[in-house]
Amino acid sequence: MKYASFLTPTGSSTWGVSIDGQAFDLGPTGLNLARTLRSAVEQGIFGELPASFRTAPTYAESDIEFLPAITDPGKIICIGVNYRSHQEESGKTEQKAPTVFTRFADSQMGHLQAAQMPATTTKFDYEGEMALVIGKEAFHVSEDEAFGCVAGYAAYNDLSVRDWQLAASQWIPGKNFPGTGGFGPYLVPAADLGDVNELTLETRVNGETRQKASVSDLYFTIPQLIAYVTGFTRLSPGDVIVTGTPGGVGLFMQPSGLLSEGDVVEVEITGLGTLRNTVELVA
Repeated sequence: MKYASFLTPTGSSTWGVSIDGQAFDLGPTGLNLARTLRSAVEQGIFGELPASFRTAPTYAESDIEFLPAITDPGKIICIGVNYRSHQEESGKTEQKAPTVFTRFADSQMGHLQAAQMPATTTKFDYEGEMALVIGKEAFHVSEDEAFGCVAGYAAYNDLSVRDWQLAASQWIPGKNFPGTGGFGPYLVPAADLGDVNELTLETRVNGETRQKASVSDLYFTIPQLIAYVTGFTRLSPGDVIVTGTPGGVGLFMQPSGLLSEGDVVEVEITGLGTLRNTVELVA
């Protein structure tokens, strides 16, 4: 089942499930099962739909506006240089611990919403990634327990303003411009996916494949990431961990593969759909 957060044709914020191009409204403007998709995760109803969901109001996907899969996460924890191929191209190999930075919820955008390239940069870059959403309170979680804390997975584009990111040792400024955290289009329950290590992530720019890797190529595995992150902070239902990007980012391409206005970036992950955003230059 594919879940999504979206605006109805009248502009109301809601959430629901998408089946064969139809969005069933399960939020406050529909069946009102929960206020937001995050609330549905908190209440334990994510992935456990009642049979009555088919009586909900429906909209064609072409008539809704996708929002970030989780619109209001309390925490977004991002992991840097976590595919071996990206470590090699960036020269950051043999890490002893995950590289961690934070992204703010208001920097995110949904599927088909603009990726906002600030006019102050000439180094706007894509980073296709897989995100996981936490399903229950998690603190000091062992690796053996880690997968039991995951509610679901989604595609993510951790777009980066490289000149701001690389100006100092801390990356947070370059990772938090508005409209630079693509998230969606769907959040898929972990139980529906089987072994996530068998999923393939592919990033395309204007139809050209730039990144392609198996999730099994992660340097620090999903259980290792959850154990590490919950070793220093308590995670709650709806919190997000963005697991890292493969090699092939624009910064290290020769010639440069950095983004320009009008470029279309797609992040496709097996079973999770394709996240698509078009670069828009903003003041």
